Amino acid sequence: MRTSTRRHKGGRPRAAKPETARPAGPPRRPKGLIWTGTVSFGLVNIPVALHSGESVKELHFTMLDRRDLSPIGYRKVNKNTGEEVPAGSVVKGFTLEDGRYVTLSDEDFKRASPERTQRIDIRSFVDGSRIEPAYFDRPYYLEPSPKHEKAYVLLREAMKRSKKVGIATIVLRSREHVAALMARGPALMLELLRYSDELRDPADLHLPAEEADRLKLSEGELAMAERLIEDLSGPWRPEAFKDEYRDELLAFIEKKAKAGKAEAGLPAPEARAEATPPADIMALLKKSLAHRPKARS
Repeated sequence: MRTSTRRHKGGRPRAAKPETARPAGPPRRPKGLIWTGTVSFGLVNIPVALHSGESVKELHFTMLDRRDLSPIGYRKVNKNTGEEVPAGSVVKGFTLEDGRYVTLSDEDFKRASPERTQRIDIRSFVDGSRIEPAYFDRPYYLEPSPKHEKAYVLLREAMKRSKKVGIATIVLRSREHVAALMARGPALMLELLRYSDELRDPADLHLPAEEADRLKLSEGELAMAERLIEDLSGPWRPEAFKDEYRDELLAFIEKKAKAGKAEAGLPAPEARAEATPPADIMALLKKSLAHRPKARS
């Protein structure tokens, strides 16, 4: 404990209040942190933290009762009593055939397969251009723990040189996902992929046949379409695009507010894998190459 002296207006020193220790509490969860575990390839394990790789800029609207503009809240209600259930009393339940439930806590989901829930397991490496865009679902960034940056950079740079993408599995939110691990600048990005059975078969739709000649397309029409495509071709610049409708909607809302069409409503009531220790990476790589495990599909 430290004390210090300060001078007030009269010039005489006065003792400052001793610093008091803040009450200890659970460590704060870093903003955006979703999951912690390891990236595993061969015998190398890299402890990482999983962060969301997207920032969705949606406009959020409050649901209102048209009659008095009172906010409509989201409530979890007991279907038998009609009473609201506190957040701490909500559990997940799996329904058995006889109607009984097996309740599961967040820890139960980890106990079901402790190793699988704490590891990103790279199954194989593939040419990234071979993955169809329809399979990509959601991006995440992997952040290495401070003592394992060398292994992180090793994997990142090796993937850049080989121009390969790692196909991996990860358990998130009680479900196993297949994912693509790729190098993006200084980061390793994990892109969740859809399973093949999650994509609709286009055969279910009424689509024109692939053979263009069946629709009697002329070479002139095709040449003109190709020329238009060529005229509109250019480099891919994602920064050139933004949600223009969002800006127009905000302008419309502001215009409506300035015109005196904003309405006052009733105020809402007050709300009630254990890390692998740093090791000789070269030795682990040599052992991994010696075993040469076949890529798993």
